[in-house]
Amino acid sequence: MNQRNIREGSPWQIAIRRLFSDWLSVAALVFIGICTLLATLGYVIIPDSTPYANQQHLELATRKPGVKVSMVLIRKVDLVRTQSFFGKMFFGQDKDFSEIPVNNWRFEGDKIIVEEFNDADKYESIFNEFNIARAVYPIAHNEKIVMVKDALQFTTSDDQHIKTTINDLRKEIVDKQIKNRSFILGTDRFGRDLFSRLIIGARVSLAVGFIAVIISLIIGIFLGAMAGFFRGWLDDFVMWFVNVVWSVPTLLMVIALTMVIGKGFWQIFIAVGLTMWVDVARVVRGQVLSIREKEYVEAGRVLGFSQMRIIFLHIVPNLLSPVIIISAGNFATAILLEAGLSFLGIGVQPPIPSWGTMIKDHYGYIIMDKAYLAILPGLAIMFLVLAFNLLGNGLRDALDPKELGNKK
Repeated sequence: MNQRNIREGSPWQIAIRRLFSDWLSVAALVFIGICTLLATLGYVIIPDSTPYANQQHLELATRKPGVKVSMVLIRKVDLVRTQSFFGKMFFGQDKDFSEIPVNNWRFEGDKIIVEEFNDADKYESIFNEFNIARAVYPIAHNEKIVMVKDALQFTTSDDQHIKTTINDLRKEIVDKQIKNRSFILGTDRFGRDLFSRLIIGARVSLAVGFIAVIISLIIGIFLGAMAGFFRGWLDDFVMWFVNVVWSVPTLLMVIALTMVIGKGFWQIFIAVGLTMWVDVARVVRGQVLSIREKEYVEAGRVLGFSQMRIIFLHIVPNLLSPVIIISAGNFATAILLEAGLSFLGIGVQPPIPSWGTMIKDHYGYIIMDKAYLAILPGLAIMFLVLAFNLLGNGLRDALDPKELGNKK
């Protein structure tokens, strides 16, 4: 794209073309888009679709990336409510079956005998047996299973009366309930799928960044616009309050707020958002102080427009450029704050996956041969924060008023 084409069109069109002419900004935008898409689809695409990707297999703890394990699926007694597509995408889906990692399995009559997974060269094998009817259907523990020749009769938890042959039950188990699970990035110290936890952890980081930025924009734009437009005692008060908040280290402020409003998923959104508005307020106030003297603002007063209409419909839309730039930086800051708080144990609480919590759980493995357990979530934080910072730099250059104003 030549220089002449870049400078043609409206200021926003020019800014978009300038942004996409910077390959670093485009790469950052693509990376953020991929992370957002993966985090949004979430449970639909990850191997462990249970809520919070929290299916634990302690016998598979800290297995290396690419490990493959045979699983025997045993039907749960309690019926599981099936989620809609969007319900599964956002909240996960409990499974009808319990997964049992095994070394070997075999049939004996109406039983399936499984050798539970272990390092066979270190430990004695543990065997367990299940009735094949209970392995396939949800049957209450006190419900009797009657054998008539080669057939089994029983009543399920949802009051279905079933009669089926042993061969049919065995075929059902072989076809549908013997699975090979691959763990792309291995498992964590609780035997949970690390890849699934990383994807859902991305959802937490992006959600904290998005909601915290929205909260900071609402508070910062309102207070900054009010102070800059009305000036006087209101300006003095807002700036005094901004300076007080500014004087307290951000992390200490967030920790104090989490102690007041509590620990948890939603509390961390509010705590981070309430500490990031000061940057927005200072920038907005400075912009409003210069814009309030413009001719179109005076024209609005002459036409009898209310002061709130002039502020929010005429002034605020004209200061979106610096607000967008500062929001990109605040997004990166929010991700770091959430990870830091979760590492300290006062952010989102288990079993909700968070990149900061994953580092906290596994930092001891850095000196062992499984350092990737802490390094992978650390790299995820680093690349996502770097992407937002690069995007912020690209937006700063693209929205430079000197460049936008020069169309020659």
